[in-house]
Order: sequence, then structure tokens, then C-alpha cells
Amino acid sequence: MEKPISRLMHGVADFAYIPAISILPEAVGFKQEKSAVNLCRALSGGLLATGLMTRAEWGLVKVIPFKAHLMSDVAVGLFTLSAPWLFGFANNKKACCTFLAMGVSNVLAGLLTKDEEME
Repeated sequence: MEKPISRLMHGVADFAYIPAISILPEAVGFKQEKSAVNLCRALSGGLLATGLMTRAEWGLVKVIPFKAHLMSDVAVGLFTLSAPWLFGFANNKKACCTFLAMGVSNVLAGLLTKDEEME
């Protein structure tokens, strides 16, 4: 089965996803859950840095191979899926479900994107 998402589409999705992550605590309603809020901000900043350093059309400092970017997406997704239990907010339904959705999104983005490197 061919992977349906192109490198450019992945970049557009990344740069829409990054600011969304940072506003989720307020938008979803778990801003009182400090560890989840801090983790959203850290994930957003880390994904921005990784995105800007990826060897792709949107990268400013093209040092990270695109395949490594995709592996990072999967790894971050798996970490995000476990975060509610690792950071103690699994009982907060809004925060927990948000992190589960974010984790699934990251894993799928990494797995469904064509791993074509730039020339």
C-alpha cells in the first residue's frame, strides 16, 4: 500500500498542528492541569524546532533528514500517548483524551507520510 501523504502536505499539517497544540489547554478546558499545559507548550516548541530544522521545503536550517523527522513524529506520538500516566493527569478526562488524540495524530502522520528525501 502506498503512503498517501506527501512531504509538502506533511509540512502544511505540521505548521497547522504546532499552534493548535499550544492553545489546546484553553480551547479544550484543561488549563488548570499544569503538567498537561506545560507539556503542550513543550511539545509545540519541540515540534516547531524539529520542523524548522528538517530537510524539506519548509525547513529553514535543513539538517534533519526527512526520514528522521518522520521517526521523531512516531516517537513523540508514542510518548504523547503515555503522557497522561507518566505525568499524572490520566484522571482529567479532557487532558487525557486530548493527549491520546494528539498521540494518535503524530503516530499516523509519521507512518502515513511518504518518506521521500529532498534532492
